[in-house]
Amino acid sequence: MGLDTAASTLDLGRGSFLHAGPPITWHEASGPLRGALIGAALLEFPDESPESVAARFQAEQFSLEPCHHRGAVGPMAGVISQSMPVFVVQDDVSGREAYCTLNEGLGKVLRYGAYSKKVLDRLDWIERVLAPAISGALADTGPIDMFAMIGEALQMGDEGHNRNRAGTSLLLRSLAPSLFESAESTSVAAECFRFMAGNDHFFLNLTMPASKVAADAARDIPNSTLVIAMARNGTEFGIQLAGTGDRWFTGPSGMPKGLLFAGYSEDDANPDIGDSTITETVGLGGFAMAAAPAIVTFVGGSAELALRSSLSMYEITMGEHPIFRLAALDYRGAPVGIDAALVCRSGLVPVVNTGIAGKAAGVGQVGAGLVEPPMSAFAAAIEYFGTPSDGRESRV
Repeated sequence: MGLDTAASTLDLGRGSFLHAGPPITWHEASGPLRGALIGAALLEFPDESPESVAARFQAEQFSLEPCHHRGAVGPMAGVISQSMPVFVVQDDVSGREAYCTLNEGLGKVLRYGAYSKKVLDRLDWIERVLAPAISGALADTGPIDMFAMIGEALQMGDEGHNRNRAGTSLLLRSLAPSLFESAESTSVAAECFRFMAGNDHFFLNLTMPASKVAADAARDIPNSTLVIAMARNGTEFGIQLAGTGDRWFTGPSGMPKGLLFAGYSEDDANPDIGDSTITETVGLGGFAMAAAPAIVTFVGGSAELALRSSLSMYEITMGEHPIFRLAALDYRGAPVGIDAALVCRSGLVPVVNTGIAGKAAGVGQVGAGLVEPPMSAFAAAIEYFGTPSDGRESRV
């Protein structure tokens, strides 16, 4: 695990922007995605205005591409631009890498479509101060075993998607001594420590690339119906299968149901958005809610629902995770390996818990809840394989 710039690791040029979910144009983009793109463009072109960069997106002067196409993942809007620092997570066996930005916290943040001066100043501080401090600490600690840390966090009440309190605490425990030794001053180290300690979701942006690099290990298995990516751009939900390369199969993004923050109603909410469903793809998030009954206080529901959700996912998955184990199920491995064929046969769609973005650009987060992916995306993926008469059958 390390840090680098998006320009270096993702070969991003000025005016090129990555986003969450399957491919989309500015004209199709939802409010939160447009807001995040405007904010990222203002970071790269600080002399321009929100109106001028929006006009440049409208005129297709900037390029848009899914994070997944460059081996990256981004929570919510998932926008990545040239100057942003990114975590680099590597699979020691294959050498494959995956990337993600650093988590800004909750509320009015870029990934939820906010782009005020306060949002941009925070991103500037992350680039100038936080990223170098963490990079220095990692140079001292050496690589961190992400799956071991995620597995431990599951035993402490996380589910790896919307509850990351234990994971963030474990990360801080690993980094703190080196952070204070390697930072340019004690005050800088304390500032960075306070930011991470006050942001329970900080660990999510490490769990996501760890999940991405694991899922991509199955990419390009001929004829396999294993789901290796689930992602949403705020307009469409899309999946990729191991046996279909970079092809996306899509359906409409669902509307999350859950708890809305004070002052907001369902009319303020945007359809589901983000690459963070890569966690469910590898057995975390909604698939591991049995490990985190407290998550229901954030997304709604009950402890019984959390347990029932995890149990139901064994019906659409190929196996049980050897590291991610659920204490509430007598340490049974989390359900892992979504089979699109089993989804279609059973009529069960993956359980996903998620944050809720405001539908208007600049609003930010308005709540959190559960969402149902569209069955049509899984049906389209299976239909792609055709029938035996085509000479191509779907198989695991």
